[in-house]
Formats: sequence, C-alpha cells, structure tokens
Amino acid sequence: MKTAAIPRNDRPRRAQTAALVFVFLWFAIGGVAHFVFTEAQMRIVPPSIPWPRAAVLASGAFELLGAAGLLWRPTRRAAGWGLIALTLAVTPANLHMLRIAEQFPAVPYWFLVLRLPFQLVLLGLIAWGSGILGRRV
Repeated sequence: MKTAAIPRNDRPRRAQTAALVFVFLWFAIGGVAHFVFTEAQMRIVPPSIPWPRAAVLASGAFELLGAAGLLWRPTRRAAGWGLIALTLAVTPANLHMLRIAEQFPAVPYWFLVLRLPFQLVLLGLIAWGSGILGRRV
C-alpha cells in the first residue's frame, strides 16, 4: 500500500506544529510537576529568592497558563512571549541546581550541564512554535 507524500510546502508547517505541541507538553507537564512535587522544586530555588514555595507555585501556575494560551490562536503569540519570559526567569534556579549538583545524586551532572544550552533550544522552539518567529500556526 502506497502512502501519500507530504507536500514540500506543508512540511515546515507540520514541523512548526510539532514544535508547538512539544512546547505545550513541556510546560503543561512542568506546570503540573510544580504542584505535585512542590518540595522537590523548592530545593532548586536560589536562597536569594524569598518565599520559595510561592515562587514554585507561581511559576507552575504561569507554566500552565502559558501552555493553555498556546492552544488558542488569538493568545498564542502572547503566551509565547510569556513563556519566553518565564524560561528566562527560572534560569537562576537551573544555575543554582548545577552549582549544588551534589545535593541531587539521582540527577546526572551531564544532564544539569546540558539543560542550560537546551534552554536556548527551548526558547527557539517557543518563539517558532508560537508564531513569534516564522508563520503563525
């Protein structure tokens, strides 16, 4: 049985939609994790940030709001900008976790190191998938 090939001009749109789905899942699952694993999430909040529980819960709520905003085309770009801002805002927590990696023996050090450049990839996927860069999906 022969399957129809995807037209060349439709491939970028499908890839962009795949990026959008990935970003949605990343933040939807991550947002839920903030509420399910609050104590674990609080351990990576830098000591300079007051009220770590509130910071974890607020960032989880913003992750869920951003993910939800991606689902509706009129709010998709705004949600993308919000998720970019949120990703940049949580970078100090990722750096802090790398600095205290010995407190997280279950997490491989290489993963903590690779997570930082992955954030750049994530920022690009957010911008492209939400339509900030490229065509609107």
